[in-house]
Amino acid sequence: MEAELPGRSRSPEPPDGDDRPDRKGAGVADVRRYGQPPGLKDRRNEEHWAGRIYMRDLSPYFSWIALRLGFSPNQLTYLMMACGVLAGVVVSLPASGTGALWTALGGAALIQVYLLLDCVDGEVARYLRRTSVAGVFLDRIGHYLSEVALLIGLGFAAQGGWESGGWVELGLVAALGAALIKAETDNVVVARAKSGLAADPAGGDRALRPRSTGIALARQAASMLRFHRIIGAVELSLLIVAAAVVDTVFGTETPAATRVLMAAVAAVAVVQTLLHLVSILASRRLK
Repeated sequence: MEAELPGRSRSPEPPDGDDRPDRKGAGVADVRRYGQPPGLKDRRNEEHWAGRIYMRDLSPYFSWIALRLGFSPNQLTYLMMACGVLAGVVVSLPASGTGALWTALGGAALIQVYLLLDCVDGEVARYLRRTSVAGVFLDRIGHYLSEVALLIGLGFAAQGGWESGGWVELGLVAALGAALIKAETDNVVVARAKSGLAADPAGGDRALRPRSTGIALARQAASMLRFHRIIGAVELSLLIVAAAVVDTVFGTETPAATRVLMAAVAAVAVVQTLLHLVSILASRRLK
């Protein structure tokens, strides 16, 4: 997602041949044309699988509504952040049995809205020609906050209430791991910029591959298994629902399935943090 620079009051002059309607006159087809650049769904490293499968088909309708209502890209990004954080709060609510299932479903629904807004803010920004570095920054912060909030919420759900305990601590460990993984990725760009290098290393995908054959094979195997995805907000929210269903069906006194999920997520977060760091150091991204 990209949004406008703070304080920016109007869009730049449109280039020759750009006859897009103003925001009040835009249609859904116009949003698709100007808000979704060609090949958007093919950007597998940038576009989430849910976006490719269904959300990018739905988002132009909501982008059209946002344009008509006068929302700015930044306002939509703040709403995205709020939905992501609120999802973690809802998941953490003290509940048991069917109540825990409803909190899990509520969290998953909010994450879907979060994903929708993550698409909509970028489409509105591109339509209005208000893309900026500030928008990218806000978008990244939104992803940090949402994933961290959901993982902490899972820790409280596994604990069984708003009280301290080992499961809450595991949630905090997983949240720290998720934040560090994103920080490792972002700091590649920071390190290159501070060294006077371009943000993207020369060589494209080849630069991402570790120079060591063994590490490269391990990275490929980890990528194929896709364990890292279970700490992503969308995937994790669905797994939380699945765990809540199991706990509800079996009616255990403690949320056993939710605790198994919490333990697995924390383990993946720790291992992935280390593997991701090694993968970056062993690649050509810092050269």
